[in-house]
Amino acid sequence: MSELRELYQEVILDHNKAPRNFREIPDADRVNEGHNPLCGDNVTIYANVRDGVIEDVSFQGSGCAISKSSASMMTSALKGKTEAEAEQIFQSFHRMVTGENVTDEDEAILGKLAVFGGVREFPARVKCASLAWHTLHAAMHQEKTPISTE
Repeated sequence: MSELRELYQEVILDHNKAPRNFREIPDADRVNEGHNPLCGDNVTIYANVRDGVIEDVSFQGSGCAISKSSASMMTSALKGKTEAEAEQIFQSFHRMVTGENVTDEDEAILGKLAVFGGVREFPARVKCASLAWHTLHAAMHQEKTPISTE
């Protein structure tokens, strides 16, 4: 296994073991729930948006290491971003994990989130990595229907 792949695994395992922003935001103005029945992942995303900026974002739930670490890294990456920036990061992340044409701009936008690039080789794991992202995307658009990766 390459040193880079080992480093990526360490980052994912660290965020799984000690997830960042793993808490409820009681007064969140954007909330949605997501479920991945294949893996059993469950996530609730909370966000407060003021003047088009994500002031705070967090999650709670349970799931596999990829799902939990993806939610952790997502919340860390999006805090303080504008809604437009968050949408751009969401689209870049989605292209990366699904194996679509990832541009140099996508790679620059994703930064550390590139650790999830390898999941595209495992189709079942794409749903694990993208569950929190799709749930946040729905919350940002104020959709009330829970997200399912079925």
